[in-house]
Amino acid sequence: MKSFRLISMQIVGKDHVQEIELEEGLIINKEDEHGNWLLEAFVDEKFVPHFEEASAQNQDIIVQVVITKKENDPAAFSTKVTSIQKINGKASILLKGHLSKIRNDYPALLLEHLLEQGLHGEELLAEFKDKVLARPKIVLPKKA
Repeated sequence: MKSFRLISMQIVGKDHVQEIELEEGLIINKEDEHGNWLLEAFVDEKFVPHFEEASAQNQDIIVQVVITKKENDPAAFSTKVTSIQKINGKASILLKGHLSKIRNDYPALLLEHLLEQGLHGEELLAEFKDKVLARPKIVLPKKA
């Protein structure tokens, strides 16, 4: 098994991304024959309803996470909630899942997003240079 620090997490919906503010986070590659990963997010209790609803309905949650350093590209996981533990206004959320095959080429996604906003020429170039360094969150498209 290999463990890594979880830097950020978002829940990816059909047309939106819900930022989940982490107090702390850990992700573990179990390195088993099934390709299982464990994600633990320690969050403010206000985020619990997102996970309780998915757990009650046994729904998959697509999460987009950044591992180790904030400069890294996000990785997408298809997960299920396995545990929710509330602790003094905070909560430990345990997810089990698999690395998703969603396209994850951040510069190409960013360029596509900027073009959809109608940018072109010098304005497009300046915005791309600025945002490729800042790495704003963008919705990953569905499987290609």
